[in-house]
Amino acid sequence: MKIRIKSRQFLLITLALLFGCSGGLKEKGSKEYIAEIKAWHKRRIENLKKENGWLNLAGLYWLKEGINTVGSDTSNDIVFPRGKAAEFIGKFVKHDSIITMFVNKDVKVFHDGVPVDSVLMIPDVRKGTTILSHRSLKWFVIKRGKDKYGVRLRDLDSPLLKSFKGIKYFPINEDFRIRAKFVPFEKPKKINIPTVIGIIDEELAPGKLVFEIGKKSYRLLPVNDGDDFFIIFADKTSGSETYGGGRFLVASTPDSNGTVILDFNKAYNPPCAFTPYATCPLPPKENYLPLKILAGEKTYGHGH
Repeated sequence: MKIRIKSRQFLLITLALLFGCSGGLKEKGSKEYIAEIKAWHKRRIENLKKENGWLNLAGLYWLKEGINTVGSDTSNDIVFPRGKAAEFIGKFVKHDSIITMFVNKDVKVFHDGVPVDSVLMIPDVRKGTTILSHRSLKWFVIKRGKDKYGVRLRDLDSPLLKSFKGIKYFPINEDFRIRAKFVPFEKPKKINIPTVIGIIDEELAPGKLVFEIGKKSYRLLPVNDGDDFFIIFADKTSGSETYGGGRFLVASTPDSNGTVILDFNKAYNPPCAFTPYATCPLPPKENYLPLKILAGEKTYGHGH
């Protein structure tokens, strides 16, 4: 099935590509569609502000083998924010993949509301991740790559939560809700997903998504994410109008005709656009689009 864009859609997107900017563009689409995207924007902001959202991250500390002392005093191996934690909270002891936290006697650290003096830390890649709390802080262990373990810290009283003023978007444009054809691979293709911490993750792409913009054909490689497709992509706005590390997009899996809707109005920033304490994946080389996608979230921070 050949994917076509109506002539009016083609004209609008072509003009956007020619002028290379979003200035002067207005919202375009049915009232129902515009309302749908605005509601999606609202949920997105609410999720960022939640306790398990990205705006309250306050630290990321990679663990060394053996003893890792922790507290707000600068003599510790892991230094929590001053004024937010006791000077000497305790220590993490790492033996290969086994990590245990030992809490000093004069410090109150809680697990599920119960004070603890020692606890085995189940990392985020396993069910029942251990989350500890102390004052306004919460922390847990993350695993990245084969053997890289770190402590991710949240501050429920984070300054960023108080100063956050939302995200800017390109004008909603229903023409960027594009029908793509899913072309499955004979067997899933291995693709390398780089990350901001230098680790390369290997994922499986079940096929390619083929679509047209301005009579030119493009493709993206998705990975499976539960019942959906997850896509990490970059385009010619990356590093200027949008975040330099690309954007994320979630799409439903193919319908009975092999069609997938790519709604670039729902393209969103990875956590690293908001915080230096995330470990974001970056677009695989196959997902660099040689055009400007003037839809979805713009960059956050400078230029915001």
